[in-house]
Amino acid sequence: MNKFYITTAIPYVNGKPHIGHALEYFQADTIKNYHALLGEETLFLSGADENALKNVQRAEEEGILTQELLDRNSKVFEDSYAKLGVKLDVFERGSDTSHHFPGVQKLWELCDKNGDIYKKSYTGLYCVGCESFKTEKELVEGKCPEHQKEPEKITEENYFFKLSNYQDKLLNLIETNELRIVPESKKNEIISFIKQGLEDFSISRNKERAKGVGVPVPNDPTQVIYVWFDALAIYITGIGYGVDEEMFGKWWPANTHVIGKDISRFHTVYWPAMLLSAGLQTPKTVLVHGFVQSGGQKMSKTLGNVIDPFEISEKYGLEPFRYYMLSQIPTTDDGDFTIARFIEVYNANLANGIGNLVARVARLCEKIELDSLPEPILDEEYKKYFKEYRFNELLENIWKKISKIDQEIEESKPWAVEDLAKLKELLQDWVIKIDQIAYELKPFLPKTSDKIKAIFKDSKVKPTSPLFPRI
Repeated sequence: MNKFYITTAIPYVNGKPHIGHALEYFQADTIKNYHALLGEETLFLSGADENALKNVQRAEEEGILTQELLDRNSKVFEDSYAKLGVKLDVFERGSDTSHHFPGVQKLWELCDKNGDIYKKSYTGLYCVGCESFKTEKELVEGKCPEHQKEPEKITEENYFFKLSNYQDKLLNLIETNELRIVPESKKNEIISFIKQGLEDFSISRNKERAKGVGVPVPNDPTQVIYVWFDALAIYITGIGYGVDEEMFGKWWPANTHVIGKDISRFHTVYWPAMLLSAGLQTPKTVLVHGFVQSGGQKMSKTLGNVIDPFEISEKYGLEPFRYYMLSQIPTTDDGDFTIARFIEVYNANLANGIGNLVARVARLCEKIELDSLPEPILDEEYKKYFKEYRFNELLENIWKKISKIDQEIEESKPWAVEDLAKLKELLQDWVIKIDQIAYELKPFLPKTSDKIKAIFKDSKVKPTSPLFPRI
């Protein structure tokens, strides 16, 4: 069946969406748009990781009920997609007792039936920020390298998942690309991690320590299901697992999970192992993106270099912001955002680039009646860029085509051509090329693409106001 199912990561809702979320939304939406352009039926899912200890702690700090915090903050995340011009088909919440809980419990029961869940007492170093236990070797000077905090020493009895049972199967899946990890450097990193030996991991918490928040462990009311076993399951419960098997059967497995590099192990080791244990298919691709810095440094309130994605899109327009994030930040690497660089790119590539070209050719076409345009098509090179998720390189390629048409205009000097037949021939050629460019831009800049196609869709071209006024 011609379907494409894509997801973004399921964020904790104890904070607010930031520029890294925007990057992930834009990347996933671009992939979804591309598959829609190929004529495939698409489904785009995200959600909220709500059963986390850090959410409980944040609610306590604010002196409000946990559910009240979850309702408020999850709404902020759900709305953030629409604010950034991205349409989700499903937003699945971890606290949804009627839709999410049954699927998580079903997943647990299948893993348990397969002999991969057992209970034991242990002591571990727990980082609340990561919502995971750390080994001594993962710490830097006794602190979690991600959150710069010493983990808590916790002793309790919990359920564990036999991750060690899946070492060879996972290696085979990843090495054969049945579970494809992009980029290759991340694939190699995960293979190396698996080869060091996998340790079983905790998949439940004492109900008391979890403050009663979470999915109850089947047949054990003293425990709730631990965050990763619970949150990762949103990828399947959001498409009906446990409540609507027909919908689940249609959409699973996911074609692509788009995630940040800080959670790659959970998505490429823990998650596929859980699915294998439950007898479910694993996702086809995990696309791992980097972080967004500002001025070469990690964004922080202390440095005063935090970029608000909503302020940028409101002030300068959604698609200019989207263009910057997709063209200037390498898809699978860290990238940089500063206002100065954004304005520079906006003026050079959007105002003087595509915007100027469209206005220029539209003006020249005013006195000419053009023939109808051929249907644009996507060539194999374009498809290859998409298959490899090289968005910045593909956009660079499209902008080379824009520069080439500008160069042809300079050389042909159409304003000085008196022979109308010759002028029409030149303009017809440029309009066909611009229409092709608009088509290729559709996954990246859907509104801009539609505007360009609307300008040239009739034989009589209408004059147009600038697509991107200079800043």
